[in-house]
Amino acid sequence: MASNSSNQNDYPLSTHPNDGKSSYGGRDVVGYANKPPAVHWPGGAKVAVNLVLNYEEGGENCLLHGDGESEKLLSEIVGAGAIVGERHANMESLYDYGSRSGFWRLHDLLLRKNAPCTVFAVGMALERNPAVANAMVKAGWEIASHGYRWWDYQNVEESVEREHIRRAVQIHKNMLGVRPVGMYQGKPNVNTRKLVVEEGGFLYDSDAYSDDLPYWTREHGNKPHLIIPYTLSENDMKFASPNGFSNAEQFSTYLKDSLDYLVEEGRRGSPKMMSVGLHCRIVGRPGRTKGLEDFLDYAKSLGDEVWICRRDEIAKHWYQNHYPEDVRSSL
Repeated sequence: MASNSSNQNDYPLSTHPNDGKSSYGGRDVVGYANKPPAVHWPGGAKVAVNLVLNYEEGGENCLLHGDGESEKLLSEIVGAGAIVGERHANMESLYDYGSRSGFWRLHDLLLRKNAPCTVFAVGMALERNPAVANAMVKAGWEIASHGYRWWDYQNVEESVEREHIRRAVQIHKNMLGVRPVGMYQGKPNVNTRKLVVEEGGFLYDSDAYSDDLPYWTREHGNKPHLIIPYTLSENDMKFASPNGFSNAEQFSTYLKDSLDYLVEEGRRGSPKMMSVGLHCRIVGRPGRTKGLEDFLDYAKSLGDEVWICRRDEIAKHWYQNHYPEDVRSSL
């Protein structure tokens, strides 16, 4: 095969040190290269489905939380802008719907359908609502960390983000009796994963969207770190996006179509995982909850071909069955 490299001296105006690299700066554009590991989900399932309930209400930007501006993202006010130095009464009320009403509607649905889930819980939000925290524990859900604040951490000082991660872990210990084993900052920066690995107690993080299967990285620390990719497509956030979902039927149809395709891939010998992102203030509205219910009924109708599970169960399965052999042999 001919080399695809070029003489850098020939292109002095467009040459960059990372040219031609497939793995660089924490990115890996090749991945499994169409040769994924032989995945055998429990019970011979063709797809591992993980429902993720993002619990963020009470941890968003708000002057009452010490912030300099109001929240602007993921609400019924599509395209809202942050109001600097002032409170946004409607935005606060829309977020409060998620913790006061939406959560309990989704909690009821998932219990009735016997569907386990993983919660991505913002530490500040969780700390404000002990009743919600107790309900999550009683339901047997995994409660992973969604950071201390529902912030964009792009330009947050490393020392502040490190403290936030540590504080979020302690809130879990105080309120739930156990630390989180999963982490999803949600709006991270290029140093977030380093801080997560440095903290030392996480089995996995989900600040990635780059695959349909978990994978390992050795970018930080002295042992492999597991990444379980999340999704922004099979996600109710599309209800709050221009040209996104308009009604429950569109939501459930998209989820069912995604599941169907993945099941067929699994039947052909290549099982995958599917995350479904949920938010209390979004899909917790009754007309949207109906779409989630329809999807759950459909997923359940596929029987053993679909494993509806918690994210930490996927992590433990991957540790037990797909831990890097060169590391395992040295243990």
